[in-house]
Amino acid sequence: MLNHVSLIICDDANRDDAALISAISEKWGFPVVSSSEKPSEGLYLQVQNGVLGLADAGEKKVNPVEVDFASPASLFRKQHGGGRKEPIVKAIGLKGNEAWHVVDATPGLGRDAFVLVSVGCKVTMIERSPVVAALLEDGIRRLALSFPELAAKMSLQHGNSAEVMQYFTGENVNAIYLDPMFPHKKKSALVKKEMRLFQQLLGHDPDADALLPPALELATHRVVVKRPNSADVLAGIKASMAIESKKHRFDVYLCQKNLGE
Repeated sequence: MLNHVSLIICDDANRDDAALISAISEKWGFPVVSSSEKPSEGLYLQVQNGVLGLADAGEKKVNPVEVDFASPASLFRKQHGGGRKEPIVKAIGLKGNEAWHVVDATPGLGRDAFVLVSVGCKVTMIERSPVVAALLEDGIRRLALSFPELAAKMSLQHGNSAEVMQYFTGENVNAIYLDPMFPHKKKSALVKKEMRLFQQLLGHDPDADALLPPALELATHRVVVKRPNSADVLAGIKASMAIESKKHRFDVYLCQKNLGE
């Protein structure tokens, strides 16, 4: 797993970008290098116009990947995506005006977490990669500038999800969402740029099976695992039920402590 990459500062960076670069470097330990020292291959981080992005030096025509919860696409999905009719919301099991606390133990770029926040959930994201955690933190920071009420419902913990869930402290966790990376077939070479970068950065999730047991112990109501339709159940543990779509399914595990509800 490639965790630490360089953070590029442009020679003409404005004061705000320079301050943001300094703060990110100090917190996450990314070495800061000038644009003249930008790597000719591999991944690097950069800040442009107050936005942290992950770029691939080998794909100069591809825009950096960033976390943008307030993007037009995210807001459109929030407003017109069906809200509680979204498959992930159905799988999580929200009813009425419940405001559940959900742990997203494999947040990626946080898109599913934002859907859950938009329907009233409080979401704690757990991310072990410093690079991805820094991108998520920057996304929350920028969301707070425009939608502070939504940003207040999102929090981030940096660490190995399987370990963090074992020693989780604080308020009860109603549901846990798992969407571990799944190896793509060679035929699907044209996967989204985000997925390509994430596979390059993180590899696959060989320890994904280790996420389910602590999740089942921590959640009070249910654990939801997103899987490709062709994939086996996680950790060989049969789900209580499954919600299927064209390409994916949501395996739902009802927690024993709430089976009587």
